[in-house]
Formats: sequence, structure tokens, C-alpha cells
Amino acid sequence: MIPRGTGWDFARSLGIPHNPDRAIEVALSGTVRTIDLGRATYRRWDGADGSSWFANVGSAGMSGAIAQRANDTTKALGGKVSYVWATFAVFARWSNSEVDVSVGAEKRRARMHDVVVANGPYFGGGMKICPDAALDDGAFDVLLIGDLTKRDLLLTMPKIFRGTHLPHPKAELLRGADVLVESGDPLPIQLDGEQPGTTPARFEAVPRALRVRVPG
Repeated sequence: MIPRGTGWDFARSLGIPHNPDRAIEVALSGTVRTIDLGRATYRRWDGADGSSWFANVGSAGMSGAIAQRANDTTKALGGKVSYVWATFAVFARWSNSEVDVSVGAEKRRARMHDVVVANGPYFGGGMKICPDAALDDGAFDVLLIGDLTKRDLLLTMPKIFRGTHLPHPKAELLRGADVLVESGDPLPIQLDGEQPGTTPARFEAVPRALRVRVPG
């Protein structure tokens, strides 16, 4: 794997160097690791049913709009700055709605900013959103982000990059291999930084689906 794109969070989750020459060395002689993948089904933008694979993180809610905003803006200052700027820009105009989430047998209904379905720990250009997520444990770490205020976001953002934001009074962390997200108003989803459609969306963990070379 050679890191590309805006945030290169999948490579970060695997510990693969950002430098292309060093990444090539890993690709040639690194240790083989077998990891899980995620499979998402959702409503495409044209209204039809869609299905896609993702390797690192999927989500439903505000992060889908943030990923779109980051992809549409300049990357001259790097992925981290692009995502932080996009987060505050989208947050200022975002209106939460009631979201129904099922994670295995666990069910939640609340006003939420986001439902993050993490196979790996990083997304959004280096945010360690689910610090304990493991790419090879057969399950997702699922972070439910509740009704945040601007003050909540300002105080929490620096902690997210360090992975020290949990526990948080307006967030809940669940674990499971099957996640269903539904809402009255369609919410944008994102899969590894791409925005293929909206809710309703189901995220399923597929164990040991991909082999990749990582640093020894």
C-alpha cells in the first residue's frame, strides 16, 4: 500500500509510512497482516440501493458532509488542516435529527451528530476517533456522538487527535459486527473519505478479508 488521498488514515492505522520510498520498502519486504474489512449497504444518491467495501472507517451523519467539504477544498495545507477547517465549517450549519442505531442487540435512539463505525482507529486526517479499534478483531468500535455544542467541539477537538477524548458525557462507545443506522431525514454516509450515498445504511464486519504488508 502506498498512501495517497487527503487524510491517508488507513495507512496511519496500519503504521505504513507516508513517505513513498519508505512505503515501497514496506510493500516489498514488510510483514503480511490479515485484516478485516467492512461492507456497507445504503441508499445511493440516485435513490437506488448501493453496496461498497471499506477498509478503515465508515460513518453516518455530519462526518459525511465534512468529508465532502474537505474533498472540495484545497489540500495545500495538508489533510489535517483541510479536515479541521471542514469540521468547523460544516458544524456551524449542521442541524441534528433523531437517529436510530442498532449495534447487534443494542439499540439507541437520540439526536446525534454522527455514528462512527471504526475498523481502524484514525479518520479525518489524523483524528484518533476510536483509539482502541483493531483492524483484525472481527468487530467494529461504534462511537455515537450526541448533540454537541460549539463549546463541546472546541474543547474536544485537540483531544481527538491525541485519542484522549473518551469517555465523553455526550458520546457512547459500543462494539459489534453488524450496525444499522436509520433516520427520518437521510444522512450522508462516508466510507474511507468517499460519499456514496445516505442512510438507511448497514455496516457489516467481514473478518480476515484482506492481506496487506505492514512494517515488521
